[in-house]
Amino acid sequence: MNSILILFAHPKFEQSRTNKHLVRQLETLEGVTFHDLYESYPDFHINISFEKELLAQHDILVWHHPLYWYSCPPLMKQWIDLVLEYNWAYGPKGQALLHKKCLNVITTGGSRALYCAEGSNHYSVNEFLRPFEQTARLCHMQYLPPFTVMGTHQLSDEQLTEKSEQYVQMLKFLQQDCSPQAMEDCAMLNDISELN
Repeated sequence: MNSILILFAHPKFEQSRTNKHLVRQLETLEGVTFHDLYESYPDFHINISFEKELLAQHDILVWHHPLYWYSCPPLMKQWIDLVLEYNWAYGPKGQALLHKKCLNVITTGGSRALYCAEGSNHYSVNEFLRPFEQTARLCHMQYLPPFTVMGTHQLSDEQLTEKSEQYVQMLKFLQQDCSPQAMEDCAMLNDISELN
């Protein structure tokens, strides 16, 4: 079974109905480590050695965050800048993350229909996530399609419960199967047949 590390970053977590709901579902999952960066590093002083040890202990890395101005919150960017060091994560001697898997789990206020060429955001979520995809590739990780919860302001309690359960099912699916064939032709992990 693949072990999963969820790096969570939300500077206003206490105000996020959607993310509180999603995170609550993770408490009892075996083989999943939840790591809240803003809770661990409110002063932004990241313990790089500890973070590297965490990465070494897991097979799959999840960057879970809201899409802030088409990217991630600043502490997650700092984590990427500081932890993924030259000659450790990438570079001639950087093999520490070789063969690990990586993906984004994101929440957006805007609906999926707004993230396309015809929508007001003009680009798809996958296009906005290209810097993460390239970061994963540079660090020798396989980048997987994202899992998204979109249109968060419009979700009813029932829809939010459904999305949260889908998130758990997606993680359980990744624990069992991370083969490219399982995600073939899938723009988002939400679309795989095992979750629908």
